[in-house]
Amino acid sequence: MRAHLLSLSLMLWPCIALAGDGFVWPQGRKAAVSLAYDDALPSHLDTAIPALDRHGLKGSFYLQLSRDTVWTRIEDWRAAARNGHELGNHSLFHQCSGRGPGREWVAAAQDLDATTVAQMAAQVEFADALLAQIDGARPRSFTVPCGDRQAVDGDYVAAIAARFIGIKVPGDAVVADMAALDPAGVPVLAPEGLSGAQLIAMVEEAGGKGTMVNLTFHGIGGDYLQTSSEAHDELLAWLDAHRDEYWVATFGDIMQWVRERRAE
Repeated sequence: MRAHLLSLSLMLWPCIALAGDGFVWPQGRKAAVSLAYDDALPSHLDTAIPALDRHGLKGSFYLQLSRDTVWTRIEDWRAAARNGHELGNHSLFHQCSGRGPGREWVAAAQDLDATTVAQMAAQVEFADALLAQIDGARPRSFTVPCGDRQAVDGDYVAAIAARFIGIKVPGDAVVADMAALDPAGVPVLAPEGLSGAQLIAMVEEAGGKGTMVNLTFHGIGGDYLQTSSEAHDELLAWLDAHRDEYWVATFGDIMQWVRERRAE
């Protein structure tokens, strides 16, 4: 039902062709902006969502379903979903490769190198079922934990791609070419310690190309891989002031728009 209503509403928006490859965004905007937040961290509920709400912007929150923050604050997540924020799938246990320096924190039970494709597919499917109990939404999108996709017996992302309207993987913040974009491999940058001006520059780069910018934050003014609350709010205030030029929407809504334009 949500997907049907979104499709109808998007079709009512006038579109103007952009320069470059001719891709169009709602109401002739320069580019799309996806603001996402990984891991279901306390700072998302306490800082990021209130900041987004102050500016009337919508974000995408990728929940690791095994985190206490999901279930001890489930009503807060439900309220966020009712207010138009997206709850995305980030797996049950955040399986990552334990190989290489800096991966000492990966527990044996969460080591992707010892997990099969079938096990990951089942984990992701169950995470979807749990998310449906929180928000009842469809379709849904996915962010690959740590950007690691190679299970012990192959690429698990290929096995789950059909479940999702879009899947994010590590890469550049700005999509280079909308015509070449793979919905099951949308590049995203995870900022850490960047200033508001640096974040805004990425949005303007996407505007110059007529594409989209994908930023996936972790901690906002707290937790880990932090972006300061000041830098985050500077970006939101700028986007609020430039909403006629840039389409800030959930990743799921952006990817539905992309798929519909391709179908045409």
